[in-house]
Parts: sequence; structure tokens; C-alpha cells
Amino acid sequence: MKKFWLVVVTSVLAVCLMAGCGGAVKAYSNPEQPIDIGINKDFIILIALESNPTTGYSWEANYDETMLELVEETYELGEYAQQGVVGAGGTELFRFRALESGEIEITMVYKRSWEAEVLDQKVFTIDIK
Repeated sequence: MKKFWLVVVTSVLAVCLMAGCGGAVKAYSNPEQPIDIGINKDFIILIALESNPTTGYSWEANYDETMLELVEETYELGEYAQQGVVGAGGTELFRFRALESGEIEITMVYKRSWEAEVLDQKVFTIDIK
């Protein structure tokens, strides 16, 4: 688990450096953790979730596009995948920007795009002030 968080923190720093963001960057993977952000700042929300797209499963984000903008969706290989282990997963990162104030939910669904069955679902509540 420590290595997972090391990958998340490294990914957050890498995304921030690549994006040249001057605002605050926070990573969230626990839907019970409150997310409070400001509207007139260059805030970035990184939602980091374990994933294994080699099996066809990935996270899909559902949200109100008038309140949030999906800036970037990336995938970081996990430790075992970097070592060449076949079928090993990693972490999907979703970078959002707040557009309007209010409360919004981002529903993340873990499934194969061609199937209706959902393996996991996480709902993140964001309070944009």
C-alpha cells in the first residue's frame, strides 16, 4: 500500500510539473474524504484510482460538465507492470478544474466499456466555493 501512495504522490507531482500549475493540487482516492475547492483559482482535482485496463476494465467519470472540466485523464503503470508482469494494473488519474460554484458529484464507475455490469462505483462530492 505504501508503494501505491508513492506512485500517487509521484504522479501528482509529475502532472503538476508538466501542467505548470501554480495553484493547489490535491489527490483524492477515498470518496468519504471531503473535497472543498475555490472557484476563481486554478485548482486541480486529481482522483487517483487503482485500475487494470489490460483486462478491459477502466474507470469512467460521470459529472455535470457545466461545473467541472475534465482537463486530463492519464494512466500510470503500477510497480509490477513496470517490472513486466503480464496483467498487472496501475492507477488512473483524472484531473478536473472547477468552473462554477456549488456542490457537485463525480460518479466514477469501474467497468468494461462494452458491458453494462459495473464492478465498482465511487461517488465523490465536491463543494466549489
